[in-house]
Order: sequence, then C-alpha cells, then structure tokens
Amino acid sequence: MILKRIRCIRRSLLSASAGLWLCAQGVWAQATGDTAFAAAREAFAKGDRARLERAVGQLGGHPLADWGAYFLLVRQLDTLPSEDIEAFLARQEGSYLAEKLRGDWVRVLVRAEDWTAARAHFARLQQPDADLRCLALHAEVRLAQPDAADKARAFLEDPAALPESCHAPLGRLAARGQIPADALWARLRQQLVQGRLKEARVIAGWLPAGEAPDWQTVETINEHPVRHLARLPNDPAAARRERELAMFAAVRMARADVRSAETRWRELETRFGASERAWVRGQLALRAALGHLPEAAAWFDEALALGAPLSEEQHAWRVRSALRRGDWPAVAQAIDQLPAALATRSEWIYWRARAHQAAGNGAAAHALWQRIADQPEFYGILASEALGRRYAVPPVAAAPSAAELAEASARPGLVRALALIRHGMRLDGIREWNWTLRGASDRELLAAAEFARRNEVIDRAINTADRTRHEHDFALRYPTPFIADVAPRARALGLDTAWLYGLMRQESRFILDARSSAGAQGLMQLMPATARYVAKKIGMNDFRPGRVNEMDVNVTLGTNYLRMVLDSLDGHPVLASTAYNAGPGRARRWRGEEPLEGAIYAETIPFNETRDYVKKVMANTVVYAALRDGIAPSLTGLLGTVRPRGFADGTAEDLP
Repeated sequence: MILKRIRCIRRSLLSASAGLWLCAQGVWAQATGDTAFAAAREAFAKGDRARLERAVGQLGGHPLADWGAYFLLVRQLDTLPSEDIEAFLARQEGSYLAEKLRGDWVRVLVRAEDWTAARAHFARLQQPDADLRCLALHAEVRLAQPDAADKARAFLEDPAALPESCHAPLGRLAARGQIPADALWARLRQQLVQGRLKEARVIAGWLPAGEAPDWQTVETINEHPVRHLARLPNDPAAARRERELAMFAAVRMARADVRSAETRWRELETRFGASERAWVRGQLALRAALGHLPEAAAWFDEALALGAPLSEEQHAWRVRSALRRGDWPAVAQAIDQLPAALATRSEWIYWRARAHQAAGNGAAAHALWQRIADQPEFYGILASEALGRRYAVPPVAAAPSAAELAEASARPGLVRALALIRHGMRLDGIREWNWTLRGASDRELLAAAEFARRNEVIDRAINTADRTRHEHDFALRYPTPFIADVAPRARALGLDTAWLYGLMRQESRFILDARSSAGAQGLMQLMPATARYVAKKIGMNDFRPGRVNEMDVNVTLGTNYLRMVLDSLDGHPVLASTAYNAGPGRARRWRGEEPLEGAIYAETIPFNETRDYVKKVMANTVVYAALRDGIAPSLTGLLGTVRPRGFADGTAEDLP
C-alpha cells in the first residue's frame, strides 16, 4: 500500500498537477474503502446487520466489495430465497468466494435437514474440506444411499482426527449395525494411543451395548497405566473390553518407559489373541524406535511375524531404526517392504541407494540417485552430491513481461487476496490466492510471484515461485529481505547469513508479525520466555514483550539465541537448527551412543515437525549460499558427523 502511494505520487509529479490531484483522489478512495471494509468486517463479526449494510454500501469499487456482499449473504442464508444465492454464485462462478459461499450453504441446508439439496450442492464443490465431506455423508446416510457405509469406513481408517460433523452420520450407521465392531475398536485403539480422548469417548459410545468401556476406567488408565496392569486378574480376560483396556494400559505405559512396558506385556501376552499381540508389539516397536532403542528391530520383526499390518508411520520408523544402527541390509529390507505410497518418496529412494552402495552395487545406487538428483530439497541435493556434483541453481527464467504483470495484477482473486492479507485476514487471503492460481502455468506463477513481491507480501511470492515446474526464479523463491539489517548482526555474531536466512525462511516466510499456535512471534519465531531470557542475557534493557515483533528487536534476539545454541551444541548447525525448533535438551538427547552421520541424525528426529524443519533449513542454506556465492557448498559437509550423546554436555549452557 505504501509503495503504491509512493509510485502514484511519483507518476503524478511527472505528469503535472492534474495528475497529482487524480492520484490523491485514488488514494483517498482506497483509504475510504479500506475504512468501510474494516467496518463491514466488524459488523459481520458482531451480527450488526444494519451497520453491515451501511458499510457495504460504502465499498463502491473497492477490491473487497464482493467480500462485503458475501458477508451480507451469509448473515441471511437461513432466510434468503435460493434465487438470490444462485445469482451470487453465478456472478462469482469459479472463484474462491463462490466455493466458500456454497460450502456455507451446504451447512445451512444440513441444519435444515434438506438432505437432497445439501447433497446436490455438495456435488458442485470443487475442493470440499473434511467437515463438508462429513456433512455430505450425513445427507447420504439420511437418504439411505447404498455406499454410505463404505464411505464411513474410509473416514474411520483415515488417521486424521474426525470433524465433529462426522459424529452424527457415523453414530447413526453404527446404531444400525452398518459399521462392524472391529472397525470401531480399531479406531478407538488409535485414538487412545494418540491421546485423542474426546474422540475416543464418542467412538466408545457407538460400540454395541455392553461392549463400551467404562470411561472413568479409561481416564484412570491414561493417568496410571502401571497401576491398572498391576491389578489385572491372573485368569485370561474373556471380555474384549477388558482385553482392550489392558492393551491400552501397556501401550500407554510405554510412553514413559517402553522397556518396562515390554517386560510387563511379555508376562501378559499369552492371554491375548495373535492379532492383539501383533498390534501391541507393533506399538511397542514404534515407541522403541522413536526412543532410538536397539530393541525396536526385533520387536518390529515379532509384530510382523504375528501378522501385524504396520501403519505408514511404523514402516518409516522401521527404516529409521535400521539407519540408526547402521544396519544396511535391514535398511534395504525395510524399504523393500514399504507401502507403494511411501516407497516413491525421495528419502527412501536416497537411503535405498545408500543400501545398494553399502552392498557394493554402485550401478543400482546411481540409478536411484539419478531419479531425485538436482531437486532443491534435502535428498535431491544429497543425491546430486552422491553422484559427484554440487547442487546448481537452475537458470533464471525470463522476467515477467509488462503484459504478464498487468494480467496478474488485474486478476480479481489475486487482488482480493492481497487486500485480505492487508486487512489481517491472512488465512482467507492465502486461500483466495491459492485458489486463483490453480492450474496456472509457470509464466503465470512467475508473474503472480512478482506481483506479490512488489506488494511486499513475501510469503506469497515464495510460495508461488516454489510451484514452477520448468521455468524458475530462485531469487523469488529464496529472497533476502531486510539484508541491510540482518547481515551486520550475522557478521558480528559469526553466523552464516545463508544458514540464518534458511532458518528465517522456514520459521516465518519473512512475515514480520507471524505468530505460531504455540505463541512464537516474529521473523525468527521467538517464544516469550526465550525472548526475555536473551534480552536479559545481552543487556537489552529497553526490551518489553510488545517489542518482539519489531524487526530489529526480533532479529537481534533471534540471532543471539541462535549463536547461544550453536555454541552449546558443538558448533554443529544441524544440532543448533534442531535446538532452535525443539529445544536444546531434545537436540542433545536425540544424539546416538556412537557418532552419527548428520543426515541420519536429521532423518531420525522423533518429532515430525522438527525432522521436516531441520531438513528444510539445511537445504535452504545450500541454496542461499549458492545464490550468494555462485557455487553451492556441500550439504554432506554441512551435515558432517554428530558426536555421541554426552559430548561436551558438562559445559553446555542450560538454555530455554
């Protein structure tokens, strides 16, 4: 907005006073429209229809005028004639607003129990979310559609949490006996294991009469699993409910002490059927693998011997456990047994090649590395280096032409998206932006990325440039905003700017006021306690929590903290990156008993988010360095070797 006004004034100064007056009028109109939209949004949130109508009437030709109309419609969906809704949908055909309003209408129709209309409008949605798919299932159940039960079982088999809108149709099907008890028990087990007690309690209520566990007992087991296992009767448990509760107690106990849990389970398992033993053994093996225990391999083998169907997570951790042990034949065997959906992922292609190499089959290794080499991601870069070449940034595509930029800046969805972000509606802005660019060509993506960059919405520029397939501009993918402020701080602290930018790109996508669900803030996503600690440590006497989003304050605190964790963790960037995301204590605990290859350390980080984060930060570092220096450093060299657990811990500072 500020840049737009500056450019407007410059153009006017060059084209005489009449132009200046017109520009001022345009800026005034934009500001008036912004005020009106802010009022409309507030009135919509408060349900003040009269004020909402007044504000929408003042929007005129503002880019978000259609959003104002959407606000008005949503507030009246229960009472408006369908013709009015259809008219808006026709005008907005193909837009994100049309999709959003149609989804809202499906919800209204379900509440009104107009099942036929709800199902018909759901069929016209292009990208329904899980909540809407559950509402559609509800309509199909009420209309007695023959495939409703099959769709319900698909929801139960999905590891994601169930939206609440799924409870009614699934409960109805379960009451009719159309969902087998085994399917309900399988879902209940997984939800209990994952700590989703609220959903687990709902599912327990769908079990056949007399089978549902007493919920107070479930909560007691969750808090005191050892006590429950100690009180089990000596005779075999005949009732499935009692067996399931004992299985839950064993797996819950393993979260605190998997070895003790496994010992207790061996004393009990003869009371259980083969499939039950297989499930518990698989869960214990997963917990052992997450804890980097050597027993995981044997426990996975036992689970498979009993016929356990491993989940994708268990399959992946079976491979990771073998990597931690350096057992290349076991790595190869575990990768060969991966489900097809996992086997094509770059990490398993890379490690399968490494297993071939370890077995002396260089030709097979090279063929696999060639499949993923040169991609600007962790394993693509490592594969390139395994083939004997450094990663090279792709040639820069031709800059978007004036016509291409004009077309991007004229697309209503893109203009609305940036306006929404400017008004603090970032999530809706991102959704509208992404919706508008569905199926876009590389040239369209590059023009849209440049449009976002010129409007200082850096995260959209990165996201959009990241999506090109054949023509690339890595300066848009890997920007260095605020470099004049960041570089001196990095130099003063001896930090590599490529690593620092690689980390910031992953932390915040350079959104100054970024805030995570956990409360981390700013460019470098500082937690409040960390910010206070570092400010006190470096003598920033004028620090107060409200300043943490200020760019200079955030970067000063973030870079100093990064230096602290780097110094406390053997100067190793992989450990420091891990610590920055998950905490220094975890970064230390996740080391091995013996030295570990840095890539293996990164791949065997137990937290999904941190594992993905560290790999992306290190890959980003290579690309940023290549853009800065003209040649990429060796990622293999940066990863190096992680020294064993306990190394230098006695001198490590206790950091937050």
